[in-house]
Amino acid sequence: MTVARILIIAGSDSGGGAGIQADIKTVSALGGHAMTAITAITAQNTMGVNAVHPVPTEMVVAQMDAVLSDIGVDAVKIGMIGSAETAEAVAERLEKLDDVPIIFDPVMVATSGSALADEATIAAFERLMRVATLVTPNLPELEALGGEEAVLAHGCALLVKGGHGDGDMLTDRLLESDGDRHGWSNRRIDTQHTHGTGCTLASAIATGLGQGMHLPDAIERARDYVRAALAAAPGLGHGHGPMGFPIEYFA
Repeated sequence: MTVARILIIAGSDSGGGAGIQADIKTVSALGGHAMTAITAITAQNTMGVNAVHPVPTEMVVAQMDAVLSDIGVDAVKIGMIGSAETAEAVAERLEKLDDVPIIFDPVMVATSGSALADEATIAAFERLMRVATLVTPNLPELEALGGEEAVLAHGCALLVKGGHGDGDMLTDRLLESDGDRHGWSNRRIDTQHTHGTGCTLASAIATGLGQGMHLPDAIERARDYVRAALAAAPGLGHGHGPMGFPIEYFA
């Protein structure tokens, strides 16, 4: 069996809790091979984002072309995109891929509350949603994208993440373009160490699809992995710390 090749297009988190760093850890833990196209460099920790430096669009595309032309790809995960120009260029390049599942996590705000996308970049998400297999917004992101029907109108599936909802129970809902519906509910894990949950979930789903799993099964495994990582959080930093390594996934 060949290893699943997962291309991650996202920003770098200097604190190691989210972004490219979390993506690489997740893909590796689940048995995939992680490749990267870094869209932005951030100076951040568990307390917030101190600075953001977007990578020039041509360099983002060059990173994509370098790995696609040689190693190939079985699935793509898109996270923090950096700029509207980069969003358009990434979408244009991904439109040339054949039958490759693409997971788009529309990152707008970090767990700490820091903005990671301006209005022009969010507007450019339209084209990324059209190329995506699955879009994975949390509740505030879904509202910014226009709601469920607005997202589904792009032809992608939608995973509505319920972590920002109220109550002790949280529910994630998968809405597919063919009308199929799936849902998963769990009791909320009481922890402030939730930095990187969205990145981790999306990368875990991409890995599952790259390994040939069906979408609901890939989501279910990804959710289980995130919950295990939350439970294993080492308690680093003074704010929203990173999740841990669930050792059962390294057997």
